Amino acid sequence: MEKTGTVYLVGAGPGDPELLTLRAVRLLRAARLVVHDGLVDPEILTLAHPHARFVSVAKRRSKHTLPQEEINALLVREALAGRDVVRLKGGDPFIFGRGGEEAEACRAAGVPVEVVPGISAANGAAAAAQIPLTHRDRSSIVSFVAGQCKGLTDQDWTGLAGKGRTLVIYMGVKTAPLIAEKLMADGLAPDVPVAVVENAARADMRVLRAALAGLPELVKRGKVKSPALIIIGDVTAQDDSTLARIATEAHA
Repeated sequence: MEKTGTVYLVGAGPGDPELLTLRAVRLLRAARLVVHDGLVDPEILTLAHPHARFVSVAKRRSKHTLPQEEINALLVREALAGRDVVRLKGGDPFIFGRGGEEAEACRAAGVPVEVVPGISAANGAAAAAQIPLTHRDRSSIVSFVAGQCKGLTDQDWTGLAGKGRTLVIYMGVKTAPLIAEKLMADGLAPDVPVAVVENAARADMRVLRAALAGLPELVKRGKVKSPALIIIGDVTAQDDSTLARIATEAHA
């Protein structure tokens, strides 16, 4: 009987290959099968074994190459056939990466699974933009939410942002108008500072800033595209001089 392979849920970080963990690089170099997200930087894929087979399971708004259930089945099927699988996921597998669902599917099928954490999109974007998610004078609480999910309008975000708090919104580009409206309706002041970090930790990174009320126009005029994070709170209100070469303010 053929030995069951192992599924490795590997965090690819925010984009820069140099931000991968040593464990992630070692697994990639040995990998013969890499199942990867669409937003994983192509440079990271070049680190894989020369004979590796790549399977893209790219997800886009309202359009998935494979539904999550089929991705789970793919990982299990390949492992049960005796193949080790590197499941490469942007950021960290367990922060809006559906890694928990994939790990559960593997365990239920008796497939060994290992999770290799990565620098999350929030940490990577904040570091690249030099925005501290916490600051003794500005913020002692950080919250992560998904800006693109079912029932968004019904969720209660009261208290997630405001004085002494930082709110990081994943997948919020398309729903930026709804997000701004929702937060202000929940009591957040329209002049709370906001930063949008696009293509974090990459050569074409942009950092766009505005007040909360201007978030929809910022995204529209700046033609912001995914991958991008929205960071809300006083930590985003800082001098941009150190980012002069890589940060671009949104102007008409």
